[in-house]
Amino acid sequence: MSMSIKRLCQLAMLAAISIVLVFFVRFPILPAAPFLEYTPAEVPIMFAAFLFGPISAFMMAVVVAFIQGFTVSAHSGIIGIAMNILSTGSFLLAFGLVYRGDKTIKRAVIAIIAGVIATTAAMAWWNIIVTPIFMGVPRPVVISMILPVFVPFNLIRAGVNSLMAFLLWKTFAPILKRYTN
Repeated sequence: MSMSIKRLCQLAMLAAISIVLVFFVRFPILPAAPFLEYTPAEVPIMFAAFLFGPISAFMMAVVVAFIQGFTVSAHSGIIGIAMNILSTGSFLLAFGLVYRGDKTIKRAVIAIIAGVIATTAAMAWWNIIVTPIFMGVPRPVVISMILPVFVPFNLIRAGVNSLMAFLLWKTFAPILKRYTN
């Protein structure tokens, strides 16, 4: 399946918006884990999922993760890039499986909920595997952080980004759709 130049440019535009959001809006939301920063960077990625489907959105998310990982979040290195891809990818996989077919508001809400649950569950497991390496702490320490730190962070991050994307979609969809046809 080839991607048109027009679609590629639209995805690049959304990716640029995502990167700008990471640069200007990022802050810790849990005092227990200041290294976990909230950013609305996934909102344009969700727009890409609504417009072009989860595969195109995932490709965009990978590009954004690498650019972010070598610029604003360079301190987290390749582990941060991988975790970003895994987080967004798990959201998009669940979202895409549910949202395909009849694209109603109800289906979008269910797909978003599935994405939030999927990314939260996936990141709980990936944090158990990867975070001991990243933080240089024993695995039991990370396991003790799953419920009080990682699960709430991912629920909040994915939930807020999903809500923002859903609410903003009504405003921006007519504009974006006009240029995607």
